[in-house]
Parts: sequence; C-alpha cells; structure tokens
Amino acid sequence: MKITLIQTGGTIDKDYPKSINGWAFEIGEPAFTRIIKKLPKTLEWEFIPLLKKDSTELSNNDRNQLLKACQQASNDKIIITHGTDTMLETAQVLQVIKDKTIVITGAMRPERFTNSDAELQFGMALAGVQTLSTGIYIAIQGLIAPFQNLDRDLNTGLYFLKHNIQ
Repeated sequence: MKITLIQTGGTIDKDYPKSINGWAFEIGEPAFTRIIKKLPKTLEWEFIPLLKKDSTELSNNDRNQLLKACQQASNDKIIITHGTDTMLETAQVLQVIKDKTIVITGAMRPERFTNSDAELQFGMALAGVQTLSTGIYIAIQGLIAPFQNLDRDLNTGLYFLKHNIQ
C-alpha cells in the first residue's frame, strides 16, 4: 500500500526559528518525515511538501492548489498535515473528491516539542486512511470522523462530534 502525505504547514510542522532570529516559530520540514522514520518499512510513501503556512493564512488559492494536488495524486489514500484552526474549511473544499480516502490532521503543539500530540494525531490519521471508506475525515484530539460530523469550540479550541450538542 502506498500513502500520499501532503504538508500544508500548521503547528505540527513548526520548528525553532532559523531565519527570523528567534522571534517566533517558523514552519519547517514536514513532521511526518521524522515520525515515519520510527515505523517499520511496511508501507510506501509519496511526499508532497505543498505549502508551509499557518492555517489562518491559507487562501482560497492555497486550498484550490491543495484540491488539485489531491485530485492528481496517484494514490487513493492521502494524509494532509494542516493547522488546526481551519481544517474544517479546507475539508469543505476537498469534499468534491469522491474516490479517495483523505484524512486531515494536525497538532496543538509542534512535533519538535517533547510533549507534542503530533505522533498521536498522525497515528490516528494513518490508521484511518487505511481502514475508512472513501471520504474526507479529520483526525484530531483523539477523534476521527467525517468532517461534517465535527465542530470546534472557538473558546477552548477543542473539537467535538456534532451529535454531542444538546
């Protein structure tokens, strides 16, 4: 099985500054390249480092570029690393793709941090992309679900299943 991994940026890929003199984190190399090095060589990978942006800075043009990359990917199993703030907006753009299993994931803390949730999120996405039917899914904060079933509390930053709303 071959899985396409697409980097768009976000906290998961943030790294210690190299070019901005220590003022803020910058988006570095894809976190998934370091995570998959820890796995046995049971899968094949295709890497597409498409964007390096905070998700709040993604434009309609960026999302259309991602849509095209997903449509043109030769594999039908795709994991997208993404910032957590606008995953749902990106998923809405991708929902026109009907013949692939796409899981969007990210992290609340950079993969470079020792207390990062990146490996958990990526692991959930990896399991999901291999076992879920075609569709667009979000894997975040211990949840994996079709994007239409998730929402986010903007005050806490937590995602939740919509059917849990009273």
